[in-house]
Amino acid sequence: MFTIGVLKEPAAESRVSLLPEAVAALRKKGLTVLVEAGAGIGAFASDESYQQAGAQIVGRAHAIQASQLILSIHTPVDLDGGSFNGKALIGVYQPLYVRDRVESWAQQGVICFSLDMLPRTTRAQSMDVLSSQANIAGYKAVLLAATEYGRYFPMFMTAAGSIAPAKILILGAGVAGLQAIATARRLGAVVEVFDTRPAVKEEVMSLGGKFIEVEGAADASQAGGYAVEQSDEFKQRQRARIAESAIKSDIIITTAQIPGKKAPLLITEDMIDGMRAGSIIVDLAAATGGNTPFTENDKTIERGGVRIFGNSNLAASMSADASKLYGKNIQNFLQLLIGADGEMHLNWNDELVSGACITHEGKVVHPRLTA
Repeated sequence: MFTIGVLKEPAAESRVSLLPEAVAALRKKGLTVLVEAGAGIGAFASDESYQQAGAQIVGRAHAIQASQLILSIHTPVDLDGGSFNGKALIGVYQPLYVRDRVESWAQQGVICFSLDMLPRTTRAQSMDVLSSQANIAGYKAVLLAATEYGRYFPMFMTAAGSIAPAKILILGAGVAGLQAIATARRLGAVVEVFDTRPAVKEEVMSLGGKFIEVEGAADASQAGGYAVEQSDEFKQRQRARIAESAIKSDIIITTAQIPGKKAPLLITEDMIDGMRAGSIIVDLAAATGGNTPFTENDKTIERGGVRIFGNSNLAASMSADASKLYGKNIQNFLQLLIGADGEMHLNWNDELVSGACITHEGKVVHPRLTA
């Protein structure tokens, strides 16, 4: 019988690959599910709830040894130890940033599927972990800013005087940015949005944001929702236009990343120095260097009274719903790998299967890693 193992994530991660409800769905298909003890605690899923759903609670070594397919959101800390030889893994491993480790995975005979590499097509939407988690991150970025900001978001007119609404600048109108716009507008803030893709203007405006236009951007239509490298001339115009809005903003939320490269620097030292004391920057690109020169991942840095929150894993702060959505993405992807007979069948003619596969048969096979 085909066996799937669910591993416990590192201590800093509260999410889990599958919640009990997802386990129950897999059990109905005749699959065996082994869950490492304590794997779901951070997402409020007890070992008992997994057992009630039909999973077996086991130690980590047994979960790895007895499973043909292993689920782990982050790269397992023990992946280079040899215990995963010949196993299939599914997670979000960011192979473009750890190219030196990918070759090691291949040498172990690991069949590695990294869902952040999925082609971002209409068919892949139900498996798009980047979008499901970015949606949460955009929402939480605004709530974090609202909690830390020392003033109101909405405009208030009271007997004691009037309060002007907060001005928010959002850099990047991908999934996270669009959710941030919607959340900030619901809280009553005035929102300006910058993105190099003119095509998102209509979406931004439909959510109540004002779109900042800069002419001459490079085409980003094939970048899967990410930023792309821009010309120096465009960067100068972009910097000047962003600076105008940044200095007037009370809160800035940045989301711009380029796959496999350092995040673009969008908020400069001069812009930060021009912001008033008490302003907030929430940088969701912190893990890849950040969109400001001072961003540090998982840290809060203060510069002249402006606080910069570096956090690329805000989705984990809503661990239950984040795990639920992630688990649904996994279930949908598993439908491409596991047939009606309950066995794994890899269809390399399927662009989603081949597009997510990083290593197979001892080789690095993804074209973006072999070019």
